Amino acid sequence: MYERKGHPARAALDRVDLRIDTCEVHGLLGPNGAGKTTLCKILSTVLLPTSGSAQILGHDVVADTSTVRSLIGIVLGGERGLYGRLTARQNLVYWSALYRQPTNAGKARASALLERVGLADRADERVETFSRGMKQRLHLARGIVGDPQLVILDEPTVGLDPVAAHDFRGLVRELRAEGRTILVTTHDMAEAEAICDRVSLIDSGRLILTEDPRAIGSRLTTFERVVAQRVPRRAIAAVRGLPGVTSVTETANTVTIETGAEGTAHAVLAVLVNAGVSAVTTDRPSLEEVYMKLIGDRGPNVT
Repeated sequence: MYERKGHPARAALDRVDLRIDTCEVHGLLGPNGAGKTTLCKILSTVLLPTSGSAQILGHDVVADTSTVRSLIGIVLGGERGLYGRLTARQNLVYWSALYRQPTNAGKARASALLERVGLADRADERVETFSRGMKQRLHLARGIVGDPQLVILDEPTVGLDPVAAHDFRGLVRELRAEGRTILVTTHDMAEAEAICDRVSLIDSGRLILTEDPRAIGSRLTTFERVVAQRVPRRAIAAVRGLPGVTSVTETANTVTIETGAEGTAHAVLAVLVNAGVSAVTTDRPSLEEVYMKLIGDRGPNVT
């Protein structure tokens, strides 16, 4: 529960029941204020739940806080968690000391991680001179300096260019291959589809669903999209009249038809083929479209 002055108290998380399997990359998707960061803070022992319970590998986050902290690593986006006036190596050695690693072991660990994330040649330069992509790679190294079994990534690729984001996702896959469990919060639907084994959609503190990102579209909706070019006017009119057609959009020489009932796409294709249309493609909704259908486009969240 939390309360803001002049506003009634509200639950940040409401009966969220979620299990993440070992060695799974699990995505947590939702708009700003949905409860994603609150959940991550509870799992990382930064916040205490007012009710319910949470466990990391069988250890309660409240009753066994010290053990839980030794099992997790946290990677934050932006500038948080790094010291700009220290070098990359000094940052990692400092964090290894916080995990009570012996000095020599910490230095060796820092060198190995800098090599792994592609920063070995910049290891002794101040972090304040780094690009955002370099800082995010250093964030990941910092997050795993304690050799965690669970890595929590909070919006890890926000602000990264496509190349840096691609490289970062590759590192996440390597962590999974090592047997680590990954929890990642993101607004990026393509990212979730690319790296997650399962995703959970959360909104207003409530868990809406948990599913394989590649299966959500077919599981939750029966609509398909048919895109055709150079469609005669009579065929467009016939398509508009078909039961189950939810929208028909015309742009230049292209017509996009959305369907919302089983078998409608087949009927649309039959009309187009009979009209002599040959340039036709079909596809299913993306994760982003399903996300917007379930959560809704509420516009900017300004409160």
